[in-house]
Amino acid sequence: MAQYANPVVAERGRKYSSELVAPGQRKAWLCEVIGREYAEVDIVPPTAAPLYNEMTLYPWQDMQLSVIHSNSLTIQRGTREISSPHLDNYFAVLLLQGRYCLQQQGREVFLQPGDMTIYDATVPHYIHCPEAFSKLIVSIPRNMLQQRLPQAGHMTAMPLRGQQGMTAMLSPFLQQLTRQLNQLSMQAFEASAAPVLDMLGASLETLSTGMAPRSRSRSLSLLQIKQWLSKHLQDAELDTHAIAAATGFSSRYMNQLFADEQTSLMRYVWQQRLALSAQYLKQVAWQHHTVTEIALACGFNDFSHFSRAFKQQFGCSPRAFRQQGRETG
Repeated sequence: MAQYANPVVAERGRKYSSELVAPGQRKAWLCEVIGREYAEVDIVPPTAAPLYNEMTLYPWQDMQLSVIHSNSLTIQRGTREISSPHLDNYFAVLLLQGRYCLQQQGREVFLQPGDMTIYDATVPHYIHCPEAFSKLIVSIPRNMLQQRLPQAGHMTAMPLRGQQGMTAMLSPFLQQLTRQLNQLSMQAFEASAAPVLDMLGASLETLSTGMAPRSRSRSLSLLQIKQWLSKHLQDAELDTHAIAAATGFSSRYMNQLFADEQTSLMRYVWQQRLALSAQYLKQVAWQHHTVTEIALACGFNDFSHFSRAFKQQFGCSPRAFRQQGRETG
């Protein structure tokens, strides 16, 4: 199916269209595209007509803006680890046409055109659109949104009504921005990313209900897990099952503990490995090692994934980070 999942280069972006795929192959095609660009999911296509879906993806600073048109569709993500750090995102959804239902973390939200919500791409979710629809998705790296709003993980599948508060400004702004995309200069389009993120953060702040305090026993459990991880980060074979077997805690319980900190067990492992790699890149003792060797020493076994995750975390490539350290050292 890979030959069908390659995008057409559109102005400033990448365009995928089911029109280029035979009707009998569209379900597998769409699963592949969504899994590559957004999250690994299962889909239920419409039964009354061939599946139709068209999406255009525009890189937008460190975010991504997607314009999506589709006929009725159901999307479901179960409990699975993300396959790549570049999929570790929150999605802000703006419904343009049709109806949209999102379920996540025990909550359910129904959107009307102009309404918005957010969800965590890595956490189980269910999306149902019972008729043809159009929507915008702003893909936001986890660390970027949580720097502005640490409690973002507790605000998924909650309504941001298009006629209320800051959303009454953000929703029409995004719609007008999309309509003018091809007329805007690249500089103007890039400059619009930061105010959109600020407005989204302001909209979400109205949903904040505060975090429940963690019990002492949960705090001690979390500390024990973190201490064990600090000694085993460099093990490239480290996964949820290995950690559970070594610490005596179930995978489910560990992820619940890390969810209190708006992350997951394996995301925490990635973040700690990235921090360790940054230390090594600065240290004189590691200056004669290649960046690839440092990545391997920190537990990464896929250099391309490491490089993307590092840039997402620190704003530059590992090599540029090392060079900056040399120039300022």
